[in-house]
Amino acid sequence: MPQFRLTQISDTHLARRFRPLIDNFHRVSEHIDATRPDLVLNSGDVSFDGPTSRDDLAFAKELHNALPVDCLYLPGNHDIGDNPTAVGAPPTQPPTEETRGAFTSVLGEDRWHFDAAGWCFIGLNSLIMNTGLDSEAEQFDWLAGALDKAVGRPVALFLHKPLYLDLPYDAERAETAIRFVPQPARRRLIEMFGKVDWRLVGSGHVHQRRDYTFEHVRHIWAPSAGFVISDARQEVIGIKEVGLVEYRFQPDSFEVRHVRAKGQVDVDLEMLLGKEPAA
Repeated sequence: MPQFRLTQISDTHLARRFRPLIDNFHRVSEHIDATRPDLVLNSGDVSFDGPTSRDDLAFAKELHNALPVDCLYLPGNHDIGDNPTAVGAPPTQPPTEETRGAFTSVLGEDRWHFDAAGWCFIGLNSLIMNTGLDSEAEQFDWLAGALDKAVGRPVALFLHKPLYLDLPYDAERAETAIRFVPQPARRRLIEMFGKVDWRLVGSGHVHQRRDYTFEHVRHIWAPSAGFVISDARQEVIGIKEVGLVEYRFQPDSFEVRHVRAKGQVDVDLEMLLGKEPAA
């Protein structure tokens, strides 16, 4: 096809008990119905609490099934658990093969690749990285084969967590290490993608919209489609607002449009949970 239109949504955090998040998803759905992209990608935290509530995963899938176009998914920490890092405390809910299996049984593959408009698109499960799970090694082996097939074409990578803040090997801080793909998996990924014509990384997770380029690779952080996090709880890195991202790919080029669906509301996390804002 001469062009390929992809809409990325992220961090929908869907659950039957959170009406404001469902309402925001419906506004996003209406926007997708009006624009009709070729594909929708939810880049993780599809559900609010997938590791302990299979119903959250099932409910999220039910809402996505109503979208008028096909949808692919990648897992987030709220879907399968959070990966350990080199610094900081270990996660209270690390990913397991069981939580990963629950995700794939409901939402489909947690890694994928396809070709469109002269591009190679690769989606990875960033939450199993640095876990030592069998599926982590299997994914790296699978990725090597996918990248071999991508030689000679521009490559777009999508995953839940951003690769890094500003520089590939930024010093990790304990309080922010969970925001990015952990070392040493990050270094390995960068080295593997360095062998192809790598142009784009699309991610979510941080609930802030950001768009920057480093060494010919453009990094797009999709905002949450569901809620924002207060400045008291999380430092400002980009733009704190709900929304989505639209891409238009053509052979050897792409365009990015940052979008807020009509009627979306900046739901505050503390208000959503019925808590007082953090001091």
